Amino acid sequence: MIRFIIICILLGTFLILSIPLLLAEWLIGKFNPYARDISSLRIVQFMFRVFLKIAGVQLDVIGEENVPKDQPVLYIGNHRSYFDILLTYSRTPIRTGYIAKKEMLRYPLLRDWMKLLHCLFLDRQDIRQGLQTILTAIEKIKSGISICVFPEGTRNKAESDIDMMEFHEGSFKIATKTNCPIIPMALSNSSGIFEKQFPKIKKTHVILEYGAPIYPDQLDKEDKKHIGAYTRDIIIEMLKKNQEAL
Repeated sequence: MIRFIIICILLGTFLILSIPLLLAEWLIGKFNPYARDISSLRIVQFMFRVFLKIAGVQLDVIGEENVPKDQPVLYIGNHRSYFDILLTYSRTPIRTGYIAKKEMLRYPLLRDWMKLLHCLFLDRQDIRQGLQTILTAIEKIKSGISICVFPEGTRNKAESDIDMMEFHEGSFKIATKTNCPIIPMALSNSSGIFEKQFPKIKKTHVILEYGAPIYPDQLDKEDKKHIGAYTRDIIIEMLKKNQEAL
């Protein structure tokens, strides 16, 4: 319980004390938007690593060499924990925005940092707005910014990591329309950090594996037609393999 309290206090303190930082980042962005983006990225990555350290996470990373450092990608992962964002975002080599639920907009300061980091906010009940979010994500990729999506659509509360929900295929248009590589991400045991014993946070061994890049234009017609299911199968195989190491 002490870890949960410390992280809550630290998060609140950071958000309040970061108000001058937000103003500084806004000013930097007036003259050099790219410098602002990189500065914001590194600040938040540092804080996420601090949170993970306090939480006592032992993270093993496999296949990080599969992540290109010179081009934007579409990250696709399974979603089991609130800590999935911390685990994955703290390792992104270039600017990366996440597609988040629109309810995150209700949190002041947090939403401001998310906007700085090119996060997009999805209304899951509005099909038209959802399409616009995908179109915006496509433009982000074209401008050199990676996008991360958890295409199960919500946090999976199943007992096993392998029991994944079906992927929403719409988010894969971000890759098929830009031909950017898809990077499958398999997060094993991340729910053990917090969700399995809510509200306690406990020391947990987590494995994050990055699969080989998937290039949509190199897939056969059938796999490209069902690219969400194709990617999901790859993630499931990684999860099965890594179960033995936990």
